[in-house]
Amino acid sequence: MSDPDRDESWQPAWFDPESIDTVIVAFPDVYGRLLGKRMTHDHFTNHVVHSGMETCNYLLTSGIDMEPLPGYELASWEQGYGDFSAEVDLRSLRPMPWLQGTAVVLCDLTHKDGTAVEEAPRRVLARQVAKLAERGLTACMGSELEFFLFEGSYRDIAQRELLATRQAADYPIDYHILQPGRDEDVLRRLRNEMSAAGITVECSKGEAGKCQHEVNLAYAEVTEMADRHVIYKTGAKEIATQQGRSMTFMPKWVADQPGSSFHVHSSLWDAEGENNLFWNEERQGGSDLFRHFLGGVLKYSRELTYFLAPTVNSYKRYQAGSWAPTRLVWAHDNRTVGFRVVGHGESLRIENRVPGGDANPYLAFAATLAAGMRGVEERLDCGEPYRGDAYTGEDLPRVPESLEEATDLLDASELGRAAFGDEVIAFYVHTARLEAGAFRRAVTDWEQTRYFDQL
Repeated sequence: MSDPDRDESWQPAWFDPESIDTVIVAFPDVYGRLLGKRMTHDHFTNHVVHSGMETCNYLLTSGIDMEPLPGYELASWEQGYGDFSAEVDLRSLRPMPWLQGTAVVLCDLTHKDGTAVEEAPRRVLARQVAKLAERGLTACMGSELEFFLFEGSYRDIAQRELLATRQAADYPIDYHILQPGRDEDVLRRLRNEMSAAGITVECSKGEAGKCQHEVNLAYAEVTEMADRHVIYKTGAKEIATQQGRSMTFMPKWVADQPGSSFHVHSSLWDAEGENNLFWNEERQGGSDLFRHFLGGVLKYSRELTYFLAPTVNSYKRYQAGSWAPTRLVWAHDNRTVGFRVVGHGESLRIENRVPGGDANPYLAFAATLAAGMRGVEERLDCGEPYRGDAYTGEDLPRVPESLEEATDLLDASELGRAAFGDEVIAFYVHTARLEAGAFRRAVTDWEQTRYFDQL
């Protein structure tokens, strides 16, 4: 937030009332969605910048359908569902070129006494960033997000059978130029308008599924990257809607198509963000810090998988030969493993291939940092790279096979409780079990098709 003297020097040149009349003041919820309010320019600059806004605390304890859920210590009917304060982080202020006259700024949540809401995803990441800073380190992350693009709007799809939805291509389009060119009404806008919002896009490309695309966001400091990621996902859906189209980031939208991933690229840098400390020039390879960090990721990611794969659908993506990993081993430039090491020199990084398109970036980044830094503390070594097809390695450590398994691992994780705190772990374990329970009670179209006539 700005200082009490109401210094207006924070306002960038583009943020004038003639150009910007609406400011979206928002925070990421546990699902990585943006929730908040639209403010007038005057109210934002005269009041919200200095005093924040109020927002109901049930928003962190509701289901994805916004239904208040029971059993939370953080907020409940018994406590009356009061408010959090949302304090704006002016570093996150940016224009949204796809919405006329609109900017967005993200917030950090606090209780009435001014203490941070530890369970809030942005706060979970902030604590890991602070721990890095204590060691003179910064982290850079990059997001690779895949999605499926469809003919017809979200409302059109909601009014008919989902499986009858027309895909935007009739064949796999991995690296194709022809078919993605037919989708340029959406993709060109994504590349250009995201970059105009300060969310630098490197490229877009066709992916392995029918009508599947990937847009790569240029790497950035870790909190900035998470902010870009959630704004990108919101904006991508808004652009698709404006074009009469729709898209999904579901990890596995249909059984006979590849899943959609969120590959996390990570590296550690010095405090000034000038040197990639994963690289050792003398060795012309990974430094000790790199090997220890990767060793921690290998050892501890399995018990933190919930933060990489938070829904029932997440675990349907992990299938042999599907481009999604099933085994938690590392290799150089090998797409069958969970952790692929790529790049050279300042670009050396670890690509975590476990997260799907449903992962909350704040939580995924926080889990990656917590696991890696435990490896640094314990001086774990990553060992030799795996060679061959990791899908066939039956004796290799594997990704959890269900949300229930991942939840039990998180609940029992000593690292999770040390890194994030007991209250945070209890909060997300409860969230995960509610989600798993909702699925167990549901009757799916698979069951109806399989059993309706046969039983």
